[in-house]
Amino acid sequence: MTAVGVVMAATSGVVLSTAVNAQSAASIVVQGNRRIEADTIRSYFSGGELTAARVDEGIKAMYATGLFRDVRVSRAGGRLVVQVSENEVINRVVFEGNRRLKTDQLMGEIESKPRGTFSRATVQSDTQRLYDVYRRTGRYEVEITPKTIEQPNGRIDLVFEINEGKKASVRAINFVGNNSFGRQRLLDVMMTAESGILSWLKSNDVYDADRLNADQEAIRRLYLRNGYVDMRVLSARADFDQAANAFTITIEIEEGPQYRVGSVEVQSNIRDVDGATLRGAVKTQAGAVYNVELVDKSLEDVTLEVARRGYAFASVRPRGERDPSTLTVNLVYVVEEGPRVYVERINVRGNTRTQDRVIRREFDMAEGDAYNRVLVDRAERRLKNLGYFKDVKITTEPGSAADRVIVNVEVQDQPTGAFSIAGGYSTADGFIAEASVEERNFLGRGQFVRLGGTFGQRSKGVNFSFTEPFLMDYRLAGGFDLFYRQTNRSSWQPYESRSYGGTLRLGIPITEQFAVQLRYSAIAQRISVADSQVNCYTGLGQMNQYTDANGNVSYYQAGDPRATGLTLVGPASLAADGSINTTGNGRAYTCLDDGEVSSAIRAINGRNRFISMFGYSLVYSNLDRAINPSQGLYAELRQDVAGAGGDAKFVRTTFESRYYHDLTNDWIGMLRVQAGHIGGLGGRLDAIDQFFMGPELVRGFQTAGIGPRDFALSTAAAALGLNRIPDAVGGTMYWGASAEVTFPITFLPKDFGMRGALYADAGSVWGYNGIRTFNTGGGILDVNLQGSDQHKVRSSVGMGLLWNSPFGPIRFDYSFVLSKARGDQTQAFRFSGGTRF
Repeated sequence: MTAVGVVMAATSGVVLSTAVNAQSAASIVVQGNRRIEADTIRSYFSGGELTAARVDEGIKAMYATGLFRDVRVSRAGGRLVVQVSENEVINRVVFEGNRRLKTDQLMGEIESKPRGTFSRATVQSDTQRLYDVYRRTGRYEVEITPKTIEQPNGRIDLVFEINEGKKASVRAINFVGNNSFGRQRLLDVMMTAESGILSWLKSNDVYDADRLNADQEAIRRLYLRNGYVDMRVLSARADFDQAANAFTITIEIEEGPQYRVGSVEVQSNIRDVDGATLRGAVKTQAGAVYNVELVDKSLEDVTLEVARRGYAFASVRPRGERDPSTLTVNLVYVVEEGPRVYVERINVRGNTRTQDRVIRREFDMAEGDAYNRVLVDRAERRLKNLGYFKDVKITTEPGSAADRVIVNVEVQDQPTGAFSIAGGYSTADGFIAEASVEERNFLGRGQFVRLGGTFGQRSKGVNFSFTEPFLMDYRLAGGFDLFYRQTNRSSWQPYESRSYGGTLRLGIPITEQFAVQLRYSAIAQRISVADSQVNCYTGLGQMNQYTDANGNVSYYQAGDPRATGLTLVGPASLAADGSINTTGNGRAYTCLDDGEVSSAIRAINGRNRFISMFGYSLVYSNLDRAINPSQGLYAELRQDVAGAGGDAKFVRTTFESRYYHDLTNDWIGMLRVQAGHIGGLGGRLDAIDQFFMGPELVRGFQTAGIGPRDFALSTAAAALGLNRIPDAVGGTMYWGASAEVTFPITFLPKDFGMRGALYADAGSVWGYNGIRTFNTGGGILDVNLQGSDQHKVRSSVGMGLLWNSPFGPIRFDYSFVLSKARGDQTQAFRFSGGTRF
């Protein structure tokens, strides 16, 4: 095996006399060639007399092909002799010692290929590329040695021997000058992370210069979103400790003061466009904290509004005048008639999987339309947000005429499919496992497909979803969902539920933040209660219930007490032999403690219900990020109407709003309000259609632990000294309000991914509107709410621990209930979590 030198010394001998100058290419003698035709070699010297300069150009051209290792030119007998030594042909390329990076990945980085010509210069550049690839993964101790193994017929094997070394991690990231944002908040917006005990699970804890440059821009945008217009990143230094094989990154920041928006104007230099009429498209408001993203959004909206008025070439630019004395920025959006430039062509490159139309549809312009830089920037942002590409870059170049421009879109596809397995445990649902397969860019068409299944202690099911984000080539998200779900009996649900069905969906974006969603659902459902839960049977025999004219409730074992003239009143009395004592004001109770359920549940036992339901949602969101937001507002209003066929007939309306605000030093506040109402259409509601609320409304309560309950059977059980929890029967109205603050746990490394939380909740559920009495066949059983259906405020305070663990998000909450109503079921500790890999 021969090592390939890292420096190639070209040896070209040129021995010419002046007599050669008159010779032509026909007098050239070629020697030493084995694979390359002699005429091909002579062609490098053709084109005129063989002057010394012409011969020198020919030699350089031959070397440039990479086909020759050595070229020597001399004179012999009045002829020009070209003695060549050809480069070998590469038989195969082998990588040895690469454990961290796959061979296919390394092969894609080099230019030396099997069946190609061997070139020392190419090998040298390939080696440097491999060094760069390993250093991007943090392997700064890597050693790469290219070697060759000679094979018959002028072939060689090219071998890259690699000693990968240890990963050079980022030991620490330090900030200097950050007073307004804590260290944790800045780390959250960075892609680069510090190494720690969980480094084996991640790859972003290595130093990458390009990644660090992107991190600086992310930090700058964070400050500009929060009014720090003078903010500068003074330096970002990465110091490498050779002994520790680790980097320490120090980012120095100059924040400056926080600015608010002063005056806001729209100045139009287009004669027929009044700037005042464009004011409604501006998102920045006087008095608010300056936000660069709102400025960018205002540019887009004003540009689109002017274009709708017939000025497709108009340009909008912001002009900000800072007033340090008042710490305000006076904004002026200047609208001008721009140059008439058209889009000649949009070139899409680099998409090996994603179809061209999926990329082109993110543009609000096409070939032949007016060119507008603001719309190009908007398309670039949309393409990045799709998540289909590792990198997106849009550039322009002059077209075939002065008023033409060519738009080049460079993308790099990335994997968009996922297979996941999830498992976990919660105090409400017990152990549960989930497996799913999803593809966010199905067949490169930009469609979303997901198939998943769940199996747990109390529930199991399967679901399938499909979404087309551009239905009929319009920006309409259409799709459907199919599901089957079975829920078993639990402490808070005294019945088994089986349901299957589907939903058709249509999403209509109105603006970047506001959307309307339409849907239709068809659901088949069956509620099953075990025979032992509805037989009203105890060891005393079959029992019936009787209510007299005065409203007194009596229970009896056999026969009608009215027929025997016996009135059963007073406390229960049982004889020693277990028989019913019906003398001396004795009452016989039944339906006590062998699992009987409320009459509200009996009324739907065994029924096959079909729900046909239309609905819509109004959704607004300007959250800074979808997962773990720190700024912004999310609000959703949902309404569903059941009754277009089917058994259920109701109108259900719910509302939820969450507001997040970055308080200070990584403390994030959240306020949430929610409310709901359901009303029957022409009659009472089935119990299971009403609202069953618990910790999702007020923490500290069990699932379905808040709201109206049926005490009828529980009261009878209590009279015999038995303990029975009254069944939840649901309510038609609810409201809830929560305040929560999450904060970093400073004494723990960031790798632990833990945050603390303090919260306070309040809410209520009331307004039962279901069945009141039920005929058992031998008597009438009433639903006895006994004061549980009051609009009483439930409230709690508590603390939580949020852990973004390697096994998925996990949350622990411990709550202290401050107020509750009759029959409410509390649960101080709550835990939920899962895993995904």
